[in-house]
Amino acid sequence: MRIIGGEWRGRKLAAIAKGDTVSQLRPTSDKLRESLFNILTHGAVQHPLEGARVLDLFAGTGALGLEALSRGAAEAYFVENARGPQELIAQNIATLDAGPRARIVRHDATKLAPWTLEKFDLVFLDPPYGLNLGTRALTVAREGGWLAPGALVIWEESGTQAAPPHFSALGTRNSGQSWLTFLRHA
Repeated sequence: MRIIGGEWRGRKLAAIAKGDTVSQLRPTSDKLRESLFNILTHGAVQHPLEGARVLDLFAGTGALGLEALSRGAAEAYFVENARGPQELIAQNIATLDAGPRARIVRHDATKLAPWTLEKFDLVFLDPPYGLNLGTRALTVAREGGWLAPGALVIWEESGTQAAPPHFSALGTRNSGQSWLTFLRHA
């Protein structure tokens, strides 16, 4: 895995070896990340990355949030509750020297505490497939004050996802076994 574009373009991220405790992760492929960021920059669902405040739920390796930082996002918060992925995210943040703009929230994305700081306007949501965790995480984030009005949510799953209450559907894109569903926070 590597950063596709921006300031850190071409920089490698920590690899996941088969047989280790974090190999259960399903990182967003370089190809899908490139497609996603092309959509955000030039496609039908554009969102300015410059100065964006990014929330990466079920962050895994942190590749989506780090890609956004590389392309000009102001800061990114990586929500991940598993120790192995937390260590990968920390390693990737250190490798890119992204520390001042990146924070790890060591917590379950479906049980977030209320948020009192500046809200997030770009959300990456990549839960384990097929467990309905995405809807729960979005509901908790919305109710807890994490999301700015009009925040864009990009939800990666094994199929298209219906917009939960307080969100509107903007469209979907398919890439092999993964689907991206674009939502807008009301």
